[in-house]
Amino acid sequence: MAADDDHPAVQLGGAIPDPAWRDDETLRRALEHAAHVILERPPVALRLLESARACVLDRGVARVTMSDVARRADVSRTTLYRHYPDVEAVLRDLMTHDFGRLAIDAISSSIELPNGREKLVATAERTVRSMRADPLFRKILDVDPEHLLPYLTARPGASQRTMIELLEAAIAAGRADGSIAPGDVATRARLVLLQLQGLMVSSGVVAADEEQEEALLDAASVALDAQLRASIAER
Repeated sequence: MAADDDHPAVQLGGAIPDPAWRDDETLRRALEHAAHVILERPPVALRLLESARACVLDRGVARVTMSDVARRADVSRTTLYRHYPDVEAVLRDLMTHDFGRLAIDAISSSIELPNGREKLVATAERTVRSMRADPLFRKILDVDPEHLLPYLTARPGASQRTMIELLEAAIAAGRADGSIAPGDVATRARLVLLQLQGLMVSSGVVAADEEQEEALLDAASVALDAQLRASIAER
């Protein structure tokens, strides 16, 4: 779940080096590339995103203005417009940065696990749980859910594309170590992303209470582990 990459701060133009994912080292390189693309910003841009985050948490996405962001960041509107052309670009970059960071943190905390399948299952579970607990994601989901709709129905955002690249790297590492069954890497990665998005957005809707939601997330991890052990057709 993330935003478009049309702002200069987020450029996903080049593929991560060596697209023929083969080993754990390539997964680490993919993670380093993702961190560079998603997280690195000039200090003033990070300050503007911090201001935008506070505005969204206070007022919701729909009511945030460029004046609000500039005022909270204690910068002039001219400075703000130097980095972002409009408030939609600010909010897209905020989602790219914050939601991408959660995915990067999840895979970073799983990278020392013994094999690719365990890394991927742990990353998936941690990503969903951290997104469900994230104040920004919760605010958008609860107050302005329509802001997420384009990324579920029309086009992937920057951090979704980065997540696909990381999933492909993890899946191919699992193929290489034998922990993930044969099957097209790109297809598996996109299937996993679809499953994660459904859990992020809807697990609280279908669960009767927090205990049942926890049970759903636990069951999803078991199901994903089993899914990765099953062969699928190569393209």
